[in-house]
Amino acid sequence: MATAFADVAHAPAEATGTETKAASPEAGSSDPGAAPEPKKPSASEGALPALLARFGKPLFAPMLGILAFIGLWAVLAPQVDTSLGALPGPVEVAEQGVTLFGEWQASQDAKAEFEAAQEARIAAGTQAQAFEYSGPPTFLDQVFTSLETVALGFLLATIFAVPIGLACGLSPTLNAAINPLVQIMKPVSPLAWLPIVTMVVSATITSADPLLAKSFVISAIVVMLCSLWPTLINTAVGTASIDKDLLNVGRVLRLGWFAKLTRLVLPSSLPYIFTGMRLSLGVGWMVLIAAEMLAQNPGLGKFVWDEFQNGSSQSLARIMFAVIVIGLIGFLLDRMMMGLQAIANRNHTV
Repeated sequence: MATAFADVAHAPAEATGTETKAASPEAGSSDPGAAPEPKKPSASEGALPALLARFGKPLFAPMLGILAFIGLWAVLAPQVDTSLGALPGPVEVAEQGVTLFGEWQASQDAKAEFEAAQEARIAAGTQAQAFEYSGPPTFLDQVFTSLETVALGFLLATIFAVPIGLACGLSPTLNAAINPLVQIMKPVSPLAWLPIVTMVVSATITSADPLLAKSFVISAIVVMLCSLWPTLINTAVGTASIDKDLLNVGRVLRLGWFAKLTRLVLPSSLPYIFTGMRLSLGVGWMVLIAAEMLAQNPGLGKFVWDEFQNGSSQSLARIMFAVIVIGLIGFLLDRMMMGLQAIANRNHTV
């Protein structure tokens, strides 16, 4: 009889006609001494600590430094008196930034109304041709002008610097001949280049309606003359430091100069070239502001100079906002070139 009861107790649920359930902490356990199973965290609960661990620590120190700087600025700025009043604090500068954006928005609305009215006059036959809107440039327009200027100057600098740097790296004789000129020209200030460039460009561009404005070309050439040296020097150093065994392999394989350049020289010197380009872009952006001030190119440099000459109560806050924007754009340009440099270093092969 005891054996029969044991068999019934160990029989499966289908045999006894009843449904069995596994014991769980939620439903209760027949064993009072059993420990409850730990609750597994959900995907959303585990993602937040992972994000904080990955991005929180690297961002904590920079954010702390920025907040400390803003706090010191807000406390010390009212204590500094200038000819235009007290030094603006972060709130006043931010307000002027909002005002400058509002001026750009108003300019865009006025341009849209002008173009709509012009199209209506052309459709009605009272106007023969369309004219461009000629309102004063806003702050954002001047930002884009400065970016276009530095892009042209940087492009020209790269076009000149990379081939000359490659030639100097491959030829010690040519490098010895050009190196003194590089060391003499490299420390020349943009303020010294500007009068020479202005006279040359004015004598070259004689058209009444040139494709590019003279002030734009002058600023771009000054940027080029001041920013090409880091790219040239780094390219020459990278080319000269190529492993000699690679060059010997090229001789054994009887590679032509073009194949040698594209398959051996450029892949090996590419990280150096991008390092020089990154330095050149930073120098070019820094030089641009001074060039635009003196050449009166409608960019950020001219905006700063005009506000300084204006001398209104808001001029100092506007200048400080422009300085912050100049720094942020320079930082973003540097990050962009750093990303391109990382891609070049990761993907270049010989």
